[in-house]
Amino acid sequence: MDGRMRLGVVFGFCIGAGVAVQSRINGALGERLHDGIAAAVVSFGTGLLVLGVGFLVSGLLRSGVRRVRQGLRVGELRGWQLLGGLCGALFVACQGLTVGAIGVTAFTVAAVAGQLISSLVVDRLGLAPSGRTPVTVLRIGGAVLAVGAVLLAGLNRAGGSAGTLALPDSVRNVPSVLLIVLPALAGVGLAWQQAVNGRVGAAGGPFSAALVNFAVGLAALLVIEAVVLVAVGGPHEFPTEPWLYLGGLIGVAFIALAAVTVRWISVLLLGLTSVAGQLTTALVLDLVLPTGTGLSPLSVLGCSLTLVAVVIAARRGDRA
Repeated sequence: MDGRMRLGVVFGFCIGAGVAVQSRINGALGERLHDGIAAAVVSFGTGLLVLGVGFLVSGLLRSGVRRVRQGLRVGELRGWQLLGGLCGALFVACQGLTVGAIGVTAFTVAAVAGQLISSLVVDRLGLAPSGRTPVTVLRIGGAVLAVGAVLLAGLNRAGGSAGTLALPDSVRNVPSVLLIVLPALAGVGLAWQQAVNGRVGAAGGPFSAALVNFAVGLAALLVIEAVVLVAVGGPHEFPTEPWLYLGGLIGVAFIALAAVTVRWISVLLLGLTSVAGQLTTALVLDLVLPTGTGLSPLSVLGCSLTLVAVVIAARRGDRA
């Protein structure tokens, strides 16, 4: 493992930590609003606002956006590669629609399984800037071990989650097996999102990739939230605590960092390290700011196994 790959693994872990903190913040906001998708709209909206201000004051960011447009004109980028934000919108929408019905554990395991399986395919096709990475026994083993580790870590977290929607009966009556397919598909989209955001970042810089991601994702979430408002109504009031609105800023940081990191390591290794970062940070948060069932031996074991999965997948430079 060379120096750049080591740095990529560290960055991947930091990305996962950011996701865990953002999830805790957006979950609390969703609980207060009784609408997880509305919380995601706020998160994406504040993130886009920060990036919009950055676009106005930063010549570097404006130059990056111009390079993205130039890349589209000359064929360096394809239009579909700008749609990574749709996958982020799909993920949070599926979270709001299915967690209340199938529980946190089933949602997380399905999403991680979809993400890691998709990562193997995305790497094999060479969709990310890091190029083609063949499917090997070690990489498959690392992915399978990580899914099992997430299942272990989530066994004591069965049940619903803060911020899920008050769903209409038409959704409540859908079989749980079909509802599990949605987070799996959302996980598949996450791997693709990381790959295409990396392509945009390679053309225009990481914050240009984040700007495109947040703009596309917010547009999709506004459409989804409009449907939710018609079906079940919207929040009656918004909380006043400033920390509940920091999710978007954290999202800007880890989306931009992922756009850089995916140039150095494969999408699978980025997914594995981010899952490890999420579980480790979640353990720390459960210890420092406990909610629900708190810390458990299974959570610690699951977290440890994800670290082993990272080591297995990274053997032979992650490219053998």
